[in-house]
Amino acid sequence: MKKNLVILLIVGAILAVVFFLIKSSGKSENNSSQVLSSAQNSPTTTPSVSAVPADKIEVVHFHGTNQCWSCITVGQYALKTIKEKFPEEFASGKIVYKDINGELKENRDIVMKYQARGSSLFINAIRGGKDDIAEDVTVWRLVNSESRFVNYFENKLKSLLGK
Repeated sequence: MKKNLVILLIVGAILAVVFFLIKSSGKSENNSSQVLSSAQNSPTTTPSVSAVPADKIEVVHFHGTNQCWSCITVGQYALKTIKEKFPEEFASGKIVYKDINGELKENRDIVMKYQARGSSLFINAIRGGKDDIAEDVTVWRLVNSESRFVNYFENKLKSLLGK
């Protein structure tokens, strides 16, 4: 009898813990989806492809003093795409490429403007003098394939230019 009571108490305690964990997990999922939802609506993180072509595009590659292969390659592929696929826009200044060491004090203002953290690639589609800044995180998945990177990045810039 005593043995059955102990087993029943243990099973009850386990069920209570499991119930509590499931209930807590549901709350944290709701909270994280709310956070994601608000982050997705943020103008600095959500790329917006407007029907209005950009007047000017700034492609800004942020990095530290010591760069890994991927960080270097993202910058090289972005610049190569701009120079080879958009030579007129690059020459005229309609598309500008900036390579910024975020660790240097003299770059503090641009790092703050773009809210850059670590190695990153940002695209600022300027329309009517207003910035539309978005970080492009897709490029990191394409860094192992130059042709896929160039194709993706060319299409992205074309869409921002209204081409």
